[in-house]
Amino acid sequence: MDILTGAYVHGSSPLHRLPPAAKLGLLALACTGLVLLGSPLALAGAAVVVAGLYAVSRVGVAAAWAQIRPVRWFAVALFAMQWAFVGLEGAVSTTLRVVLAVALAGLVTLTTRTSDMMAALERLLSPARFVGLDPFRLSLLLSLTIRSVPVVAALATRVREAQRARGVERSLRAFAVPLVVSSLRHADALGEALSARGLDD
Repeated sequence: MDILTGAYVHGSSPLHRLPPAAKLGLLALACTGLVLLGSPLALAGAAVVVAGLYAVSRVGVAAAWAQIRPVRWFAVALFAMQWAFVGLEGAVSTTLRVVLAVALAGLVTLTTRTSDMMAALERLLSPARFVGLDPFRLSLLLSLTIRSVPVVAALATRVREAQRARGVERSLRAFAVPLVVSSLRHADALGEALSARGLDD
C-alpha cells in the first residue's frame, strides 16, 4: 500500500458518498457528544450506533478491528488507572469515550480518500492565505499527522509483541529504541514518497 493512501477501503456506501467536509463536521460533533454523555449506559448506546455505522459502511470486520487494535493496550491501562482514581463507572465511561472516538475517526479514514480529505481541508483552511500560509501545505500536514497517529500506534504494538516474544517486556530501552528506529524509518519512507511527488521543499 502506498504510504500516502491511508487506510481507505473502496466502497459505495452512504458514508463513502458523504462529502469529506460533512464527515469532519459530524466527527467533531460526535466527539463532542461523547464528552457530554455521562453514563456508561448512554455510552454503550453510542457504541451500538458506532457499530451500526461500521455495518452500514461495509468496510469489513478486519478493517474495523485494525482501527481499534493499536490502542487496545492503552485502553486497558487507561481503564485500570481510572478505576484506581475515580471508580469503576468513571473508568468505563472514560475508556469508552476514547475507544469510540478512535473508532469514529477510523471510520472517517476508512471511507474517505486521502486526496478528498486533503481537498476538503484545503478549502476549510483557505482563509490562511490572508496571513501568508499555503492552505495546500497545511492540509497536507494535517492529513499526514492524522495518518501518522495509527501508524505509530501500530509500530508500538509490533514492538511490544516482539518484546514479549523475547521475554523483555519490562525493559523500557527494549521498547523505546526499536520504536524510535521504526518511526524514523517510516519518516524516511514518507519523505521519499513526498519527494517523488515534488513536495520535498
